[in-house]
Amino acid sequence: MQNILIVGAGNGGYALLKLIEQADYLQVTAIVDINEEAPGMIYAKQQNIPTYSEWKSLLSNDIQIIIDVTGRKEVFYELLQNRPATAVLIPGEIANLIVTLIEEKNKYIQIIDQKKALQELIFNSIEEGMIGINSQGIVNFFNKSAERMTSILVEDALGKHVADVISLSELPRIFETGKIELHKELTLESGTKIVTSRYPMVNEEGKRIGAFAVFKDISEVVRLAEEVTNLTEIQKMLEAIIYSSDDAISVVDEEGKGILINPAYTRITGFSEEEVIGKPATADISEGESIHLKVLQSKKPIRGVNLRVGKQEKDVIVNVAPIIVNNQLKGSVGVIHDMTEMRGLMKELDRARTIIRTLESTYSFEDIVGTSDEINLAIEQAKLAANVPITVLLRGEVGAGKDLFAHAIHGESGRSSYPFIRVNCSSLEEHLLERELFGYEEDGIKYPGKLEEAYKGTVFLDEVGELTKKTQAKLLQVLRDNIIIPIGATTPKQVDVRIIAASSLNLEKAMRDGTFREDFYFQLNRMPIYIPSLRQRKKDIPLLAERLLVKLNQEFGRNIEGFSEEALETLCLYDWPGNVRELENIISRSMIFLQSNERLVDEQHLPKSMLQLSQGEDEDSIAPLADQMDEMEKRVLAQALKICDGNKSQAAKKLSISLRSLYYKLEKHNLV
Repeated sequence: MQNILIVGAGNGGYALLKLIEQADYLQVTAIVDINEEAPGMIYAKQQNIPTYSEWKSLLSNDIQIIIDVTGRKEVFYELLQNRPATAVLIPGEIANLIVTLIEEKNKYIQIIDQKKALQELIFNSIEEGMIGINSQGIVNFFNKSAERMTSILVEDALGKHVADVISLSELPRIFETGKIELHKELTLESGTKIVTSRYPMVNEEGKRIGAFAVFKDISEVVRLAEEVTNLTEIQKMLEAIIYSSDDAISVVDEEGKGILINPAYTRITGFSEEEVIGKPATADISEGESIHLKVLQSKKPIRGVNLRVGKQEKDVIVNVAPIIVNNQLKGSVGVIHDMTEMRGLMKELDRARTIIRTLESTYSFEDIVGTSDEINLAIEQAKLAANVPITVLLRGEVGAGKDLFAHAIHGESGRSSYPFIRVNCSSLEEHLLERELFGYEEDGIKYPGKLEEAYKGTVFLDEVGELTKKTQAKLLQVLRDNIIIPIGATTPKQVDVRIIAASSLNLEKAMRDGTFREDFYFQLNRMPIYIPSLRQRKKDIPLLAERLLVKLNQEFGRNIEGFSEEALETLCLYDWPGNVRELENIISRSMIFLQSNERLVDEQHLPKSMLQLSQGEDEDSIAPLADQMDEMEKRVLAQALKICDGNKSQAAKKLSISLRSLYYKLEKHNLV
């Protein structure tokens, strides 16, 4: 083992260090440089090789080779004078020359290895079996296809006489005669029938040095022949299918260039074959990214993407799937659905649903429109309530949709096939409301109330906060014991009914004020569900507006197709104190201003008086301290959510408050 000291850890020293590491008989005992950040110093530390800033203390008889790669003559002469007598000093120029020569050698070896590997890859990748022999009849090459067809492993065939591998082989005869034989049939010992062609191998001097055979499974040839025979018919059938489709179809190759489109594609996009075939997949995109290119990158299908394509920038839905043949990506095929007709059909479907709902006088959870987290939470709670026989209290502002939720809960409950009866607790005076709820007896005649009429069904008590304490006490008996006493009667009656109550009032404040019974509140509040106001879920406004438009088109006999972007933006800016009910009112009023040939509700059609945004206070005025504190709290909460990327649990920990308190404050400031 030769010990080496390297002086200089720059690029040259670094290259030498890496080169010497590969030699088993050489060892770098230390590397020296005054620059601790030199690449050789950093690498040596990573490899646990000692590093020093000076070399004099390292010169000893244990060092056999010293390599100077500092590039400084004074260092070289000083090393020459101080080196041990047994050590060889190699200057940097010679060291660099050695490195260069060795690197070139390695590069050429690598090139040869790559070419050899490529030849072996090609040799083993072809479908045909190949076997070769030398002048003594010894097998010197045998590929994977030959292994598959003969059932003889490559390692078992190489180095053996060909007669021991394939007893009927004619290759020795081909070597002796030097004649080529083509397309000869042969049955191998494995039972495989092949067609083989045999050739002598001749070197540059014209001397025969061996022979080889190329053979193919006949069954594979027959299969390919059948495929070729049917190819034209299959191609015509596929083209007929593609060309008859009403959906646009486009196919690109693995490089993303168009290779096929159908007539529907030209009809929808306006692009002809000359404008697409051979062009990049982005040629037809007017807004958005090419889904073909995404699929080619990921090799996975992508479905349901909205894009704008073609010269008329049509809204379409695109489904694209990769074309994979023998585990190799060959391109992708896309199907484009024109959304114009689909939207028309969807509106017809919504109109039909609206008519059906009207005829049934009921609603389901499908009628609750929205995708926001706030409305989804309320829907999930309501679905849970539908499957549990418990009293439900719906909380929320006027017009938020509490009656819709009540209908939906009843519709999905076990009582859905029985009556659903709504009672507005704020519309009647106490004595009339009690007669309507509990029924009454007069002149010996019994008149049943809503609680009896809803046998096995549901009674929806809307605005239950408006009830008097006397009526609350009577309803408390219904909630506890399922018993009513009709007005004017003395005998109690058993009832089988579920109560769903709703209120837009602050019932807790009403309890503190003494207008709402605590025992009645706690009996009602067993399953509370908060229905968010429209200003708390503004992202749902476009969906709600589209659904309401379908309903109002039916009522007014109009065919309005939708809203302009400006109109939707204006609708989303308003705070909607009247909630969904107010939104429906504004849309209906807007439709009045549309001419018969207009198909979109634009900003100009909206009643401005109803959409006036609140003006800011005078800059000289001072807001109450409580308001300023609320505003500061809102900003802190918003900043915490931003820092935590919307993670509420992390935000609660950073603010040192409970998760429940955080949710309360977020709801308070409309940050949910």
